[in-house]
Amino acid sequence: MRNTEFSNLVEEIQDEVIGWRRYLHEYPELSFQEDKTAQFIYETLQSFDNLEISRPTKTSVMARLIGSQPGKTLAIRADIDALPIQEENSLSFSSKNAGIMHACGHDGHTAILLGTAKILSSFQHRIKGEIRFLFQHAEELAPGGAQEMVREGVMNGVDMVIGAHLWSPIETGKFGVLSGPVMSSPDTFTITIIGLGGHAGLPHQTIDAIAIGAQVVSNLQHIVSRKVDPLDSVVLSVTKFAGGSALNIIPDSVELAGTVRLFSTEQRIIIHELMERIVKGITEAHGASYTFSYNNGPDPVINDEKTTYVIEETVRELWGDQALAQMKPNMGGEDFSAFLGKAPGTFFFTGSGNRDLGTDYPHHHPRFDIDESALKNGVNMFVHAAFKLLNH
Repeated sequence: MRNTEFSNLVEEIQDEVIGWRRYLHEYPELSFQEDKTAQFIYETLQSFDNLEISRPTKTSVMARLIGSQPGKTLAIRADIDALPIQEENSLSFSSKNAGIMHACGHDGHTAILLGTAKILSSFQHRIKGEIRFLFQHAEELAPGGAQEMVREGVMNGVDMVIGAHLWSPIETGKFGVLSGPVMSSPDTFTITIIGLGGHAGLPHQTIDAIAIGAQVVSNLQHIVSRKVDPLDSVVLSVTKFAGGSALNIIPDSVELAGTVRLFSTEQRIIIHELMERIVKGITEAHGASYTFSYNNGPDPVINDEKTTYVIEETVRELWGDQALAQMKPNMGGEDFSAFLGKAPGTFFFTGSGNRDLGTDYPHHHPRFDIDESALKNGVNMFVHAAFKLLNH
């Protein structure tokens, strides 16, 4: 049930959490370049009691809160990086770094976890076990910072891990909680088709890479429509088709690139093989050659059933059944899966959409913003869930 002591503390620090978020929004930094962001996090954590603070990598931060009683170890993660987007909002705290913007809510994630750490650090005497606060760099740029942090040992001895994403498609005050598959694996591919260039008026003297590329694009779509079980969720999108330099020249080569989204590592192997078989067959049939590269993204995010149940019950106890939003798995990617590879856990969604405030723009949009009242909801969830999980 709701702990009014915790909830009152969340209310007391709400303005401070909003202030942290606005500072971070005003000074965003790109993946692997979060030097000032990490330093701000480190110095803010130093102002709290009972924390052991370290820098697992150059631009990440970890704080350990070791309770007064033995027990399990819980990790809570927030990502801290921004995106290469020019902000179009007119806020008093709009980005001061040209071409860089917190367009996905990571400024809010960081502020929420700082607020969580501030409150929980004052309850060391009541904590059974350990809580680790993971401020992760480079979520937005593959291969992602989560893998680096895991390699540095931040998950050693961790029994469970949770994380959350502010989510504009869900209205403020509601949460998306799912067991099983939640977010897909965002794989990428690049294909170069090498033909024989020549005069556009004499196409019979060429091997037309553009025409061959068009056939490749068309046939790649057959993989999902005809080679994948209709009940399985797979996306294959060609997002780049580049080639040519003049209206009267057939180019020597074209480059295709795109993404594959899926929830199964077994499917990844099958899709990879089918793609190359199609590219090889079409190019050989026309006397062309090719290069093909398929790059695995982070593994899909698969939520643990038991941990998810605790998170769902926390929402119910704090706000009632009506606070649980209807939500399906989505084809976005998240390297939170690297932490889940080391311990069971759950990744859930905190509603931040409010049409009246204009915070219902999609993520990665230059007008993206969050309803800042969602920040206290996020802190409330983490604080209550931490005690519930450690005592479960």
